[in-house]
Amino acid sequence: MEALEAAKNFVAQTFPACDAAFLGGSVVRGEATATSDLDIVIVTQETQKAYRQSLYASGWPVEAFVNTPESYRAFFASDAQRRRPSLPRMCAEGIILRERDGCAERIQREAQALLDQGPEPLNAAEVTQLRYQLTDSLDDFAGSVRPGESFFLAATVAELATELILGYHRQWIGKGKWVLRALHAFDVNLAQRLRDALENFSQREEKDQLIVFAQDALQLVGGRLFDGYSL
Repeated sequence: MEALEAAKNFVAQTFPACDAAFLGGSVVRGEATATSDLDIVIVTQETQKAYRQSLYASGWPVEAFVNTPESYRAFFASDAQRRRPSLPRMCAEGIILRERDGCAERIQREAQALLDQGPEPLNAAEVTQLRYQLTDSLDDFAGSVRPGESFFLAATVAELATELILGYHRQWIGKGKWVLRALHAFDVNLAQRLRDALENFSQREEKDQLIVFAQDALQLVGGRLFDGYSL
């Protein structure tokens, strides 16, 4: 069964009385792989608290994000606070599967407005923490002589540097595969630099490109921070 048909079938069978339902995720963006699932957001008055459920339906793995009419706004707010707009993005870009009294379109407008507004700027404490964490991880990476450990450190340096760049520019950040996607959405050239640096290290164990990338990120907020840091 095709993704959209499977998603509609799932909602009709499982949440027939819901106020709104959206199909989001990679299948909507045209980025689905052989292991992609269906990300389905449900807003319904038939549950008293939000929950997430993983299951199979119509031959597809499904991740159902079930919300009350109140809880989705709470998740919008918490996602904005952590600068990772997972639920707002699924709703804003999602295909509407079920609509009751204009609820789905209203939620989409709220989600898009939040995405367009962007996150709050990093505060002084957050900048200090990121500067120290990146400095510390960068030192560990530069000095690491065990290849296995170095790969983990490279990933940490890349993620922290990206978070610092995006946070400095008031851009949404990501986790896992969304780290590079978030950077690409902000600056294609920066994303290519990071991709090249990671490939250069993974293929030839050359660290210089990734080190320079991280140092450039640190320069945005005053450079490295170690001496005098206190938590």
